[in-house]
Amino acid sequence: MNVEAIDRQQRKRFIKSSTIVLLAFATAFFARLIEALGLPAAVNFLHFATIPLACGIALAKARSKSQRQLTIVQEILLGLLIFFILMCASGLLNNAGLINVVLNYLMLTEPYLLLVAIACIPMSLKSTEKLHDWLVRFGFINLLFAFVQRFVLNLQLHDGLEDNIKGVFLHQGSGHVVGASVSLTFGTYYLFTAQKRPLWLRLLVFFATVIHVIISDAKQVLAVFLAALVLLFCTKLKDITEFLKYSVGAILAVSIAVWLANNGFLAWSVDMTLEGMKLKLVGFSIIPSFYHSPLNPLLGLGPGHTIGRLGGWMLRDYWDLLSPLGATQFSVSEAVWTAVGASWFGDKSSMFSPFFGWAGIWGDLGLLGLGAYSYLAFLVWHRLCSDDLARFFLLTIFVFGLIFTQLEEPGYMLFMAILLGLQWQKCRLSYN
Repeated sequence: MNVEAIDRQQRKRFIKSSTIVLLAFATAFFARLIEALGLPAAVNFLHFATIPLACGIALAKARSKSQRQLTIVQEILLGLLIFFILMCASGLLNNAGLINVVLNYLMLTEPYLLLVAIACIPMSLKSTEKLHDWLVRFGFINLLFAFVQRFVLNLQLHDGLEDNIKGVFLHQGSGHVVGASVSLTFGTYYLFTAQKRPLWLRLLVFFATVIHVIISDAKQVLAVFLAALVLLFCTKLKDITEFLKYSVGAILAVSIAVWLANNGFLAWSVDMTLEGMKLKLVGFSIIPSFYHSPLNPLLGLGPGHTIGRLGGWMLRDYWDLLSPLGATQFSVSEAVWTAVGASWFGDKSSMFSPFFGWAGIWGDLGLLGLGAYSYLAFLVWHRLCSDDLARFFLLTIFVFGLIFTQLEEPGYMLFMAILLGLQWQKCRLSYN
């Protein structure tokens, strides 16, 4: 009887931990909505406290006996420690403010902290179903907001401004891309995992999320998913059976891409593409011109000092809030913005923006920082991606990092983290 009581107590503790994880995620996912209700802009920083707190609580409460879970958690925590040391070294080398170090570190590692929190909990089937249900609810809320914005409020062109179909990511410059990428990820996830729902309903939800992408004018998201599908196909080349299976997917992807091109979605001329790529890569020539130490190639120019989300515009937008905390800026981002303004292609497409995730990590933290962050991603691929769906989603993150600054976008990255963690928990239970 005592054993049963202890077991019930542990289950309650594990479920409570998963609930805390969910609430912490909600503080990032709905931050823009909460701000729209009248709360100060500082609410957008709340997740920087709730995510580490949720991770700490989950680690403190978890009592998993699985060596596999312990190994995964330990490896990711070690990777996070290495990344933190390099972040601090870069900050010291470049006289970056402490708040720069803290914000940049959390922006890049929050998804891994959330994954640690999920991975250390020995979830039951009931817990995974609960987390799945809430994730689906969040996905539907984002989709519903987008449809209301387009078909009820007609915000597709409001007050002369475009890109107003943003789902729950209101008043955010790239909110239309973030909302659309979250939505299409949700639609894909729902299509393949909501097995208790009829196929027609899952297909309907999936196509609704595709419509969300189109009405948001975020067609780059479709290109990202197609590229990720091709990359997933490439990982299957060793096995002839898998090769044949994924060949069908690749052929479909190319067919869709051709259709999009013929209908004007991807209709780029050669000259426009060359100019776009020139602009895309301009940061790689500008950043080295600001090096002042032999260590800069290894450690970069400092957290938030170059072309990531923090250095690109976040420090500027929240300067009144962050300046008293000792935030520092560098002239690299200004130089890159000048190059964008000087290019006739600068306002044509965000696809060719020089401000994107992988370049920002390299610029801020150098080759060592980029290597440490890539190692964290490798751990997730190797340890937590237990099926092709999870691998596909991780590849979409990789491709997004080549185009946008979504590696530092909390609403998107934490959604992906909780989805990957949940998928891993489901696979773990199926193996037991």
